[in-house]
Amino acid sequence: MSSLIPFWFIIIAILWTGFFILEGFDFGVGMLHDLVGTDDAGRRAAINTIGPLWDGNEVWLIVAGAGMFAAFPGWYATMFSAYYLALVLLLASLIVRGLAFEYRGKRDSVRWRRTWDVLLTVGSLLAPLLIGVALGGLLNGLPINSAQNYTGTFWDLLQPYPLFTGITLALVCALHGATFLCLKTTGDMHQRSRQLARRIAPFTGAAVVGFAIWTHVTHTSTFFLNPVELLAILAAIAAIWLVYDHRDGWAFAATTVTIASCIVAIFTGLYPNVMVSSTNAANNLTVHNTASGAYSLKVMTVVVIIFLPLVLAYQTWTYYVFRRRVSKSDFEPPQLPGARPPGVPTETRSGTGGPTASPQS
Repeated sequence: MSSLIPFWFIIIAILWTGFFILEGFDFGVGMLHDLVGTDDAGRRAAINTIGPLWDGNEVWLIVAGAGMFAAFPGWYATMFSAYYLALVLLLASLIVRGLAFEYRGKRDSVRWRRTWDVLLTVGSLLAPLLIGVALGGLLNGLPINSAQNYTGTFWDLLQPYPLFTGITLALVCALHGATFLCLKTTGDMHQRSRQLARRIAPFTGAAVVGFAIWTHVTHTSTFFLNPVELLAILAAIAAIWLVYDHRDGWAFAATTVTIASCIVAIFTGLYPNVMVSSTNAANNLTVHNTASGAYSLKVMTVVVIIFLPLVLAYQTWTYYVFRRRVSKSDFEPPQLPGARPPGVPTETRSGTGGPTASPQS
């Protein structure tokens, strides 16, 4: 029992980290698709870089929540009651994103598609921001009484450190998405993805450095950064350099390490707590006073040892199958025989000075 409790805390941390690594670039593509694609075909191409992947990536969020419920029910109960309104907003943003993917192309209307584009952008920005605020609040502290009940309001969640954590994760997701688009697009879209990555990278790097230092100064008593915090800073600096050096694959790897290090830094700062009480340190929720019974942990351990490698293998295969770059030309309407290509001037009829009618279907 004593070894299974920290094991399951590590599993929860891995699930949240896996969610941000995989769904992070989904969020980033959602934020940036309207800037990478300057017309409808370009926006469709940007969305289709994550089309086969986004729904599978979101499963990690569900599994992380389910794992918390099964392994640490006390943590789950207090956290989800404290973040009730924030979770409603999070669910709304995730639902809007899913609807945008599915319904954007259901009507041949410019206004219809532009509306879903805006909703996709807003939902993709709001989701990592809210999750970052929630995770930062676990470490920063919330008003919790001795009965493990949240005693604050929604506004108590909006403290400086959690808000900065949310902003940092949103920026890292944006850079993660930009580097992913560099790997998955061609032509003008590829160049715009690189330009966006170069513009976002300095702000992201500064935010990550500030986040790592703030996390260390506020929640530890030692002078030197721990290895995870140092890794987050080094990875962010490497990502900036690689983005400007146009080394797309390595830049994506660097943003992956950056976002993973930021999430792991939060959980390493938490342990052995799972929620810090700002009311009284004696009211902190820990891995020991919120854990399930020994039998439940044993059964879940067997399940996770069997099925987690299978899930990882399946997702790896999925990414391999859909590794091809996406081109804007794949989504442009085909030119009919005799039709005038866009940008080609019409012919003039001799002696009239006026354009002839181009053959159209």
